[in-house]
Amino acid sequence: MAADPNDAETDGTVRASRQRPTFRSVLPRMLLAFALGTAGGAVFYALSLPLPWMLGAMMATAIAAFSGVRLQVDNRVRTLMMVVLGTLLGSAFSPEILDRIDEWPISMLSLVGYVVLASLMTFWFYHRVAGIESRTSFFSGVPGGLAEMITLGIAAGADDRKISLAHTTRIFLVVMTLPLAFRLFGDFDTAARARASTSILDIELFDIALLTASALVGFAGARLLRIPAPQLTGPMFVSAAVHLTGLTSAVPPVIVVSIAQVIIGSAVGSRFSGLKLLEVAHYLMLGAIATVLLLALTLVYAFGLQQVMDVPFGAFVLAFSPGGLTEMSLVALAMHIDTAFVATHHMVRIFIVVALTPYLFRAMGKFGMISEPPED
Repeated sequence: MAADPNDAETDGTVRASRQRPTFRSVLPRMLLAFALGTAGGAVFYALSLPLPWMLGAMMATAIAAFSGVRLQVDNRVRTLMMVVLGTLLGSAFSPEILDRIDEWPISMLSLVGYVVLASLMTFWFYHRVAGIESRTSFFSGVPGGLAEMITLGIAAGADDRKISLAHTTRIFLVVMTLPLAFRLFGDFDTAARARASTSILDIELFDIALLTASALVGFAGARLLRIPAPQLTGPMFVSAAVHLTGLTSAVPPVIVVSIAQVIIGSAVGSRFSGLKLLEVAHYLMLGAIATVLLLALTLVYAFGLQQVMDVPFGAFVLAFSPGGLTEMSLVALAMHIDTAFVATHHMVRIFIVVALTPYLFRAMGKFGMISEPPED
């Protein structure tokens, strides 16, 4: 029941238990994944579905993966795309944001409670209701990055295969359902969003050079400082800085956003490669139920915070959703839902998860909620 070593949540690291394959060995499976993803995206685009290139790519590659087709997106290609995407997300930080950023600490502090409640709620479901071993249940339920949860889970004696499948299922379902929900219950207009995108020919060479420098400096600096998800967060920080200061106002061109959607969607769908649907159907169902619980908690937080902050309900839903930083930021970018607000809150969530998870795990162990690992 092994999952493919692509990480949609933290945009970066491979599974700790595997050696990195050579690029040449991955290339055929990766090209096939991109071809299927592009075809799926084209179908969704023809049907005027929301986020067609991401959702179509996810659906096409997931169906192929469960059908026995071997797919894989090389982590180095994803790293390159994350650097580009982080730079593009930084363009959402316009100087006007400075006039309202003083309200954000309220919702950011609320993320601490959200992470703790979400972790306890999903732990209870996986362990008490589903009967999964306590350590595996804990790391399967924490709304954090796949790579971090697998690494910590292995060190704690948990089942890394179940952890991987739980987080992959969560991200897949969140990314698939939220855009469709906005389409059904919101005012999202696929055609209007497409017309609002920018052509790559509209960007000046100076802006391209400035954004390229932001990507390189941001990635190198974030790696040096050991910031989580440096491929995405570093370029985003630097790009946000140059946009906030007014040095450039360049926005993402439609072709780059579409390519990013295909690559991210193909990567998420390809993580089901090597799995047989019937063999993992039970755990997929558990992951789906856990995702519903997390989305319900998200809606509660979104409704409550909207009562005290002047932020649209949709922005709160995406900011507190249990999806990945990359996926939710790309959803917000494509749907023009305050990308800066959404991306910033997901980055804060990642920091909170990384900082709190070890302490929460120890505390639950002291209270007898988590058992000791079995001896070899």
